[in-house]
Amino acid sequence: MRVLVVLITLACFASAQHQALIDYLERRLQTIEDRISLWHEQTARYASELRELKQQMVSQLGSLDKEKEFLRVTLDGVGTRVDRVERELDYLETQNGAQPCVDIDDKLIEQQVMLVKEKQKAKYSKLSDCSDMISSIKAMKILKRVGGPKGMWTKDTGRGSGKVYIFNGTDEDTIHEFASVQDFARSQGMSLAKNLKLPSTWKGTGHVVFNNYAYYINQAEEMMVVKYDMKKSSVTDSAVFPVQDHLPVYGLTPETVMDLAVDEEGLWAIYATRQNERYISMAKMDANTLDIEQMWDSNCPRENAEAAFIICGTLYVVYNTKQPGRSRIQCVFDVNDMVTNEEASLVYFPKRYGAHSSLKYNPQEQLLYAWDDGYQILYKLVMKKKLEI
Repeated sequence: MRVLVVLITLACFASAQHQALIDYLERRLQTIEDRISLWHEQTARYASELRELKQQMVSQLGSLDKEKEFLRVTLDGVGTRVDRVERELDYLETQNGAQPCVDIDDKLIEQQVMLVKEKQKAKYSKLSDCSDMISSIKAMKILKRVGGPKGMWTKDTGRGSGKVYIFNGTDEDTIHEFASVQDFARSQGMSLAKNLKLPSTWKGTGHVVFNNYAYYINQAEEMMVVKYDMKKSSVTDSAVFPVQDHLPVYGLTPETVMDLAVDEEGLWAIYATRQNERYISMAKMDANTLDIEQMWDSNCPRENAEAAFIICGTLYVVYNTKQPGRSRIQCVFDVNDMVTNEEASLVYFPKRYGAHSSLKYNPQEQLLYAWDDGYQILYKLVMKKKLEI
């Protein structure tokens, strides 16, 4: 009997030890499971943080690449301008000898100044063989509505190209290229477009496309005209516009700090400065080198102006009227002094939606490409000779 009691006691003791061991092992397993769960959570958090860091690094690398390209373009432009200045200095040194140390009569100085002005005028007159001016606007065609309320669209103003280009917005870097006006008209949005990404953003709506080059305004610390080769997808030249204290060209389109234009004579710049802040100025540019050939201060006020364009060396400024959706050409400035404001009759635009954010003249078609509150519009012009006035 005692043996049985001892055996039972030993069995109970062994069972208790076994249960204690099981409890201990369960607690250890629970601890290990908790640590594994914590490790999984930490691993997931670290992976998420690494992904976010990677995205930030990719974004920063993209920004650095763009800034690197912009700096390269800027340095190339500086090098080009330095070479240009050196050439001009060399030319001046060969043309101008040592000045005599004598007093020059004031009247003689005035005569020399007038002679220089006459030479400049004669030089430009030789380049100006076009004598057309606007008589009226014959028709308006609303092509479609795509993009934001402000932008610019145009066909290549050079000969032999039917491509159409869309500059949507006032501070972007992607041009939408269509093979033709027909492709643009039947495209659902930009679906048929080829996207051309520029190395820097444009400013405003004052861009042009001329002979497969896009000329656009970039404004960082200085006002810069950039020449972009559409075929090679690269910047071929850039130049700082040599005017200080720029102002928006048009009172009703403050985003446009400079408006480039092309007519029968080539490339122009329409701009405004604080020194002549009430009025619009213009300059003739060399489309190849971006040099300034000649500059004028017009008598056309900036106030209430929407947009402007140039035909045969004549600046036409479009103003908003008090009637909703109505605009008219109210000021004309001709660099050859063949047309005056008093002589030029007022030309009204057909009633539209809002106000023009850009007007681009195509000398090959005698059409105006207009952007009006997101609508792309074509205006057919009726012309007459300036001498008929």
